[in-house]
Amino acid sequence: MTGEREFDIVLYGATGFVGKLTAAYLAKAGGDARIALAGRSRDKLLDVQRSLGDAAQSWPIIVADSSDPSSLDAMVARTQVLVSTVGPYLKYGLPLVAACAAAGTDYADLTGETLFIRECIDQHHKQAADSGARIVNSCGFDSIPSDLTVFALHRQAERDNAGELLDTNLVVRKFKAGMSGGTAASGMELMRMISEDPEARRLVNDPYTLSPDRGAEPELGEQPDLRWRRGGEVAPELAGYWVAPFGMAIVNTRIVRRSNALLGYSYGRRLAYAEQMSMGNSMAAPVAAAVATAGNAASAAIGSRLFHRLPDKLIDRITPKPGTGPSEQARDNGHYTVETYTTTTTGARYRTTMSQQGDPGYKATAVLLGESALALAFDRDRLSDLRGVLTPAAAMGDALLARFPAAEVPLETTRLA
Repeated sequence: MTGEREFDIVLYGATGFVGKLTAAYLAKAGGDARIALAGRSRDKLLDVQRSLGDAAQSWPIIVADSSDPSSLDAMVARTQVLVSTVGPYLKYGLPLVAACAAAGTDYADLTGETLFIRECIDQHHKQAADSGARIVNSCGFDSIPSDLTVFALHRQAERDNAGELLDTNLVVRKFKAGMSGGTAASGMELMRMISEDPEARRLVNDPYTLSPDRGAEPELGEQPDLRWRRGGEVAPELAGYWVAPFGMAIVNTRIVRRSNALLGYSYGRRLAYAEQMSMGNSMAAPVAAAVATAGNAASAAIGSRLFHRLPDKLIDRITPKPGTGPSEQARDNGHYTVETYTTTTTGARYRTTMSQQGDPGYKATAVLLGESALALAFDRDRLSDLRGVLTPAAAMGDALLARFPAAEVPLETTRLA
């Protein structure tokens, strides 16, 4: 991207549930950043602006619509970084990515939609690389804790000259979260697509579906996302615990593997990565883990083939409405803690722990997305030299690790016995 832009950051989708939270975070943490709020309705944008306090009252308002490419082109030409919270991304996201890739404008979003990311890669990676744009998907709870904890393990092993990463496992130790209409809509759109299209279903199930070169990936055998395991199989520190599949593993694991490939397989050619959720160490834990695993497997098997046959009225009745989400109290009371364990080629073992206070998908995600935007705008000396469709770790791993302490995002890497 060349030349001075009018804005450092434009937040597109500022009137949505997560958009409002991200705007509030940028008003708090953005300092002197030149920020604009964007969306379809000027009146709604002004309502959001009024709710943000003095820091945001001078922020310009931009009216743009994903159905009007010229409005998107005009918007992205004015900013260094475009942040999008407008989903489902499969439905609304590609025109904005196209505009950013053409204009050389850096971009960050919150998508957990694997097929959308694959479309971004196939349609716009080369164009973005040529224009100098960084198109960075999945900059919220999906998938920064996964991507950055593995990146931190790699950096520590690199500093210790301890070799490459081998068996690497993220375990969600604590998790309290709500559900919004936007998240539900994204999930429903993805399920509908893979239930109608066998090729989409194959792509989602491929562990390397986001790879820049599928043929160059190592053959490590099955890497299942749905496993019922004893904690001790993951790490000795978890002996006595039981783990079940983590619901977002099918997205996060593909992001981590893409990061490794984009970074020249610097994590290691034999990296095997999986994600689990701790079910505790009580007498009931193995049963709970088995039930959770079976439930996930049944939902994936049946939903991926039959979801499109469900009546729309039934889906609308059982899912949250768009624009809704957890209450402020629920958002404040939410939290998560993840631990990612690895063993290296020299036998060294490490654990990286990352946590946040606040609902993972909303309050915590707003912090992660806001910091991603600020990193892209202001930490350019810490960003990688890569361009194109990237992951958080591949684009700005070092910048985010440096930003986390001030953002009250604890991340610590420990060498284990």
